[in-house]
Amino acid sequence: MAWWKAWVEQEGVSVKGSPHFNPDPDAETLYKAMKGIGYVSPLLGHHAAALSSPAPISPWGKWGCSCHAPAGTNEQAIIDVLTKRSNAQRQQIAKSFKAQFGKDLIETLKSELSGKFERLIIALMYPPYRYEAKELYDAMKGSRDDLSGYVDPGLALQDAQDLYAAGEKICGTDEMKFITILCTRSATHLMRVKCTRNLHGYFAERLYFAMKGAGTLDGTLIRNIVSRSEIDLNLIKNQFKKMYGKTLSSMIMEDTSGDYKNALLNLVGSDL
Repeated sequence: MAWWKAWVEQEGVSVKGSPHFNPDPDAETLYKAMKGIGYVSPLLGHHAAALSSPAPISPWGKWGCSCHAPAGTNEQAIIDVLTKRSNAQRQQIAKSFKAQFGKDLIETLKSELSGKFERLIIALMYPPYRYEAKELYDAMKGSRDDLSGYVDPGLALQDAQDLYAAGEKICGTDEMKFITILCTRSATHLMRVKCTRNLHGYFAERLYFAMKGAGTLDGTLIRNIVSRSEIDLNLIKNQFKKMYGKTLSSMIMEDTSGDYKNALLNLVGSDL
């Protein structure tokens, strides 16, 4: 049944990367996007012919917006590249960016972007384990155990006891203990822990309550979408709809805005 496991795992991935990947043009696109050089989004490219008409037309075109980026940072170009590449591909883009232009890509992005959009894009650029370490701070004491298929039954039992102690056994919840275990253990390992059998339900709940009510818990929203996008976000989306009667995308559209919203929606993918 190895083929079935592989199929399920692939079906869960919302960000699969580019099948014909070349880091060099992607790095160049990002460089131009942050140098104010013209760029046409693939989503808008089919309007190019209309804009090239010799007849006088509005600079904003038929659709009410310019297809060409104005001077300054072109956020859409950054979204088009980084949200459609796997993390491994993003690391290659960063290396190419450094080789071609002599600059660190993360530092350049930080200097060009701001706010929640910057936080999301920078999260995408970290290798997974570095990102988890950054998010978990001193709570992260070792590497994830999903580097192999082996599951330590003793560790699974200890995790179950720790989660019980952090949750049901006492008044209130030790959220950091939950995050530490759930973000640093493999799915195979977590399925050995009784209280995490509905793992996708757990993450669906975290995403829902990150957006429910006044204000948005952007750290929770970014962390869960980024960390699960190449693991099981599609399965989390399905569980989200079952639990709350609405799609994850629709809630993101209601609760966020601008480039931040567009980047999140790209990562989440189709949500029908």
